[in-house]
Amino acid sequence: MAGVQMMPAAIDVRADGGVAALRRRRVGPSSGSAVSTTSLFVGGWRRPRRQSCSVRALRQGQGRSSRGGLGIVCNLGGQYEDTFDDVQLQLMNYFTYKAVRTVLTQLYEMNPPSYRWFYNFVAVNKPTDGKLFLRALSKERQELAERVMITRLHLYGKWIKKCDHAKMYEMISDENLMLMRERLMETVIWPTDDTNTEKIG
Repeated sequence: MAGVQMMPAAIDVRADGGVAALRRRRVGPSSGSAVSTTSLFVGGWRRPRRQSCSVRALRQGQGRSSRGGLGIVCNLGGQYEDTFDDVQLQLMNYFTYKAVRTVLTQLYEMNPPSYRWFYNFVAVNKPTDGKLFLRALSKERQELAERVMITRLHLYGKWIKKCDHAKMYEMISDENLMLMRERLMETVIWPTDDTNTEKIG
């Protein structure tokens, strides 16, 4: 049906005449059908020429099938070539949360009445979204909002000086390797001792 997207799947065009057959069966929008065999999606003739998927030759012995031919390679997954805005937002939210905890600790020691008010405010307004939390706090207690903002900036400055990016990369790599090794050990079937023993008598 027109307007329904087709899920990309691996294809082998050798068994049906190859690429030449695909070109001969090309259907345009004027024939009453919006389907083109050279397009990856139904109604693809309306889309721009730039595609997220491409057709590449499958090498011998790769994939589930050892036959050669053409396969559709898709790049529709999440990619980070352009921006890490989501990571930056998570960092800001985390440092807001950490600043709130720091200010609560300071108020607990120096100003118990303000601590009780701020504790009740945090219980109702969770600091998971830093911008919304600080916006709501500034409407209630401007001085506390400014204190949290200054504290989170100070904490970020301390963290950026101590952050070792090479060590973080190594930690992620080591954890990936450990998790794959654990999974491999879970899937290996170890032989039992009685399978190697010989019967005597």
